[in-house]
Amino acid sequence: MPISPIYTKTITIPASAIDENGHVNNVVYVQWMQDIAVEHYASIGGIEAQGADATWVVRQHSVEYLLPAFEGEEVEIRTWVEDLRKVRSLRKYEFVRKNDGKTLVKGETDWVFVETKTGRPKAIPVEVGKIFTPSQPPLNPPEG
Repeated sequence: MPISPIYTKTITIPASAIDENGHVNNVVYVQWMQDIAVEHYASIGGIEAQGADATWVVRQHSVEYLLPAFEGEEVEIRTWVEDLRKVRSLRKYEFVRKNDGKTLVKGETDWVFVETKTGRPKAIPVEVGKIFTPSQPPLNPPEG
């Protein structure tokens, strides 16, 4: 179950993403996964929350290719953070063709939070964890 809201972005498949088979190259999806993860993280204040002494690195990508995508098609990329563990976070992705709503690709990335200087895993700070979960309004908001 996601711990963050779903972040979405619609793209139009460019000619540069097409391979010799006439559809989006498999490697391009991995690049788009990384790009939208960074974009989402930056949009919710992640860069500021983590500070200059830490960063995220990829431990593992997993991609399931379901249907091909072609030049000129509009595709909605969806991403969300599924969980946070001590030093790791699982982020998931879906690529959905806009004109028929079909899921083209599903993916996930296991990210590891590390110290910039040493590259060693570092516990995810509370401040970073908080950016992924939107504040919940109080059950009984004050009147007035």
